[in-house]
Amino acid sequence: MPPEPGNACPQRLSLVELRAGVPSRVTGLNGQPEFSQRLREMGFCESAVVQKIAGNQMVICELCGTRVALSDRVAGDIEVEPIRGDA
Repeated sequence: MPPEPGNACPQRLSLVELRAGVPSRVTGLNGQPEFSQRLREMGFCESAVVQKIAGNQMVICELCGTRVALSDRVAGDIEVEPIRGDA
């Protein structure tokens, strides 16, 4: 059943695809299990809030008050969902 107007499903995309400055929530990690575990240890666990600061080939993001640089390959494995503001 399609969502009702005004209740659209949140858009999920990779951290690479996310526009800079848009706060988002991590919804999943798509890499190898060992590497996904390492990302979780760095704070990229499901439900963590992350904001992309800049970049496409080298992504700079802010997570838990810390800026982290990731390659586009790694950032492409991090699935996020933009958080709606009070716009």
